[in-house]
Amino acid sequence: MTLVKIASTIVITGFLHLTIQAQSQQRARDYGIHIGVLKTGKLNSITDVNGITVGHSTVKKGDSVNTGVTVILPHQGNIFQQKVPAAVYTGNGFGKLAGSTQINELGNIETPIALTNTLSVSTAMNGLITHTLGQVGNEKISSVNAVVGETNDGYLNDIRGRHVSEQNVLEAIKNATSAQVIEGAVGAGTGTVCFGFKGGIGTASRKLPTSLGGYTIGVLVQSNFGGVLTIDGIGVGEYLQKFSFSNELLNNVDGSCMIVVATDAPLDHRNLMRMSKRAMLGLGRTGGIASNGSGDYVIAFSTFEQNRVLHQTNNEPKEIRNLPNDAISPIFMATIEATEEAIINSLLAATETLGIKGKKVAALPIQQLLPLFIKEKK
Repeated sequence: MTLVKIASTIVITGFLHLTIQAQSQQRARDYGIHIGVLKTGKLNSITDVNGITVGHSTVKKGDSVNTGVTVILPHQGNIFQQKVPAAVYTGNGFGKLAGSTQINELGNIETPIALTNTLSVSTAMNGLITHTLGQVGNEKISSVNAVVGETNDGYLNDIRGRHVSEQNVLEAIKNATSAQVIEGAVGAGTGTVCFGFKGGIGTASRKLPTSLGGYTIGVLVQSNFGGVLTIDGIGVGEYLQKFSFSNELLNNVDGSCMIVVATDAPLDHRNLMRMSKRAMLGLGRTGGIASNGSGDYVIAFSTFEQNRVLHQTNNEPKEIRNLPNDAISPIFMATIEATEEAIINSLLAATETLGIKGKKVAALPIQQLLPLFIKEKK
């Protein structure tokens, strides 16, 4: 485990530390909870989609600072020079998703995707711009559409202190790996709260059978929202009597959920938009309600290499490949299942966290809940 101390802020880094953390974390399937019917990818992670890497930078200082950055890189080349087809869907627009209008106007993404807290969006944009301007081949560019999503971690984090730095963004990019994504209270999920329990980063994937195209669909979420928690169809929030608009959690419904959906299927902007809409169905299956004050956004992209959008063109038509509409339904189903499971994984991997002004958010009491799932199977 490597801890780098910078100005009294502990920034958790190091591949070995992350590997050990990943091995020790429990996920839904470790508890015998198998969400959906489709098979997962090898890692059950967004990094099952070939070429994708994910990195975190976790910023903690005592109990008052619990925040960070998580980045998703669609491929390992120069993303600005080889943009990926993409779309953004707004489930509920109480949020700040930088770069979304250009994504939907032009149908592509040209930077890594960064997730952070609400008041650090501009800092994360600066980090992505610095990264992009510094890449070989980008010496003459003068416009960068940095893509940054956020949720508000102000319940546990001194959000007004704006403790995320540009260096944290660059560090997360540098640390990005194709290995199993670390989940729970890490990176952009360090200070989040979901269904009244500790939320965070979660991921899952689905691998379609060859008869349905053999495509991989991966999802990563930053969970920070409310509702009535449901796990694999079981009303956990109702059972625990801990849910939004109950006496205990009257005001704990607003928040946000950032959902990043990736696939290696050859999809254009239009069908990526259709795909992204289905992710909100996955959120709904967990009991989320996309409340008035919740910023629920889905960013969907395709890594299919032939369909990358080159920055330098000769203005000639380019041949692209697209799945027909009739072949999309299995991808929709995979997106729904992977989103649902990613959110549940974000809860199961998270640990109790002490926050600013003595606030504390407990982890989901999974051991207390396991008998419900055993009974259900009988």
